[in-house]
Amino acid sequence: METLKIQSVEANIPQVEAFVEGICTDLNCYNYFGTISVAVLQAVENAIVHGNKCNTEKSVTIKFSRAKGGVSFTVEDEGKGFDYKSYTDLPTDTEQGTGIFLMNVLSDNCQFSNKGRCVKMLFKIQGIDAGYSMERANTLTSFFQKATVKI
Repeated sequence: METLKIQSVEANIPQVEAFVEGICTDLNCYNYFGTISVAVLQAVENAIVHGNKCNTEKSVTIKFSRAKGGVSFTVEDEGKGFDYKSYTDLPTDTEQGTGIFLMNVLSDNCQFSNKGRCVKMLFKIQGIDAGYSMERANTLTSFFQKATVKI
């Protein structure tokens, strides 16, 4: 397991991107980098902004581990938590819930724990089939078409 701990400052997000990129490169799964990094970076941004409220005395911990058939990333903040169960559907407001939506759609399994302070995302590396990839693409397209109409 590899761990990265950052101070709750948005300027530290590129460190997380480099962390994910290094892992994808080391595991020779760079073609998944975009999918994994978007989901992980959304989790980190949510942890910094919403969880820790940009309190520089708090930190965000990102853990990577290999999982059966893929990789797992866990992001945990030091905030109060939140009611993650209310963010399971397609967001109707492009200002709230978009990050959680992206984490759910882009990961193969997304689970919250510790009162919402921790999110664990599993990414299958050995075989995202074409059907599942199309389902993801269609869901994202639907969301962004609706978001464009509201603007």
